[in-house]
Amino acid sequence: MLRTIRKENAELAHVLVALRKAAKANDAPLWGAVAEKLCRPRRQSKPVNVGHLERLAKPKETVVIPGKLLAHGHLSKPITVAAFHYSEDARTKIHAAGGTALSIHDLLKANPDGTGVRLLA
Repeated sequence: MLRTIRKENAELAHVLVALRKAAKANDAPLWGAVAEKLCRPRRQSKPVNVGHLERLAKPKETVVIPGKLLAHGHLSKPITVAAFHYSEDARTKIHAAGGTALSIHDLLKANPDGTGVRLLA
């Protein structure tokens, strides 16, 4: 049974519903895990910096950040990043490195079964 979504942000509520449906329909536990991370209160989730992506992500890898991506650090490899929210500088650094910045909903549409996607939280 799915839990009730109590979020004031309508976009977040829409993404949560889509993630839970995709997790169930495609038997993709990744999307269920992303939905659970996004359901947490903001004070329990820490933002991720671009420098963190530089250390952990491999070139041409697709990663999901369930929350906010900030611009501290540098990025030198092309990666595809899906996050719920980006700072403008973080988006600029991703594009400058040859990568792609997507919303979580866009990545969900492009890859409904979640294969080849890594969750960084």
